[in-house]
Amino acid sequence: MSSDTILILGGSGKTGRRVAERLTARGKQVRLASRSTVPAFDWTDPTGWAAALEGISAAYISYQPDLAVPGAVEAIRALSRLAVEKGVQHLVLLSGRGEDEALAAEEALKASGARYTIIRASWFFQNFSETFMVEGIRGGDLILPVGDVREPFIDANDIADIAAAALTEPGHAGKTYEVTGPRLMTFREAIAEISGQTGRDIRYTTVSIGDYTALLEQAQIPGDYIWLLTYLFTTVLDGRNESLTDGVFQALGRAPHDFSDYVREIAATGIWKDLK
Repeated sequence: MSSDTILILGGSGKTGRRVAERLTARGKQVRLASRSTVPAFDWTDPTGWAAALEGISAAYISYQPDLAVPGAVEAIRALSRLAVEKGVQHLVLLSGRGEDEALAAEEALKASGARYTIIRASWFFQNFSETFMVEGIRGGDLILPVGDVREPFIDANDIADIAAAALTEPGHAGKTYEVTGPRLMTFREAIAEISGQTGRDIRYTTVSIGDYTALLEQAQIPGDYIWLLTYLFTTVLDGRNESLTDGVFQALGRAPHDFSDYVREIAATGIWKDLK
């Protein structure tokens, strides 16, 4: 690997793998780092971080599972300082819109002295096709503890385009791009679009957070993941993000992708077909 290699943390995630694809298409050398790679990278084990950063010129940082979890801010602080010590020239951080802990992580990264770009996003379109929601949609009833709160869902492809540009083009250093899709939607409205495009009767059912937690426990979901979902559904989805921004246009000079286009593309893959 040369000193022009770009590190992707979270390279198997919804945005990380898309960033890697775009960088590779631009002819850039990419190093994906996770617990299963060589060198390995584990957010809970800093002893391997230096090896992952060796020979790296820039890095895309997507903290797993979310910047809201305890210890995330400290990890971002330590990693960004180490990156500067190792000569990494530019850090691009995926941050969370409406999350106090994410804002603290942003400040920790800035304090390292690194040249940075921050992409502050909310819920992805791809949460409907690449996460636990798929099972409910395929089963005909997505159950969530969210009512009529509107969310500015954003396409992970928009985020990847911004990250790739920030990592390879001038003009993005020191910028914070708060990104949203082009419209506000409730989860019920999102499911209605998926239902219409697939031609299936897919329901959206709202339950209390207590009932939802019980469902997760019955499904033997790990406790730390239940905590994270509870936090996101009860704190972040309280209406604080019910506004649109022009972050995608600021970064790319174009409008963000629309949810309808995403639904049409994903429906064609068959991932939302009836389980029966």
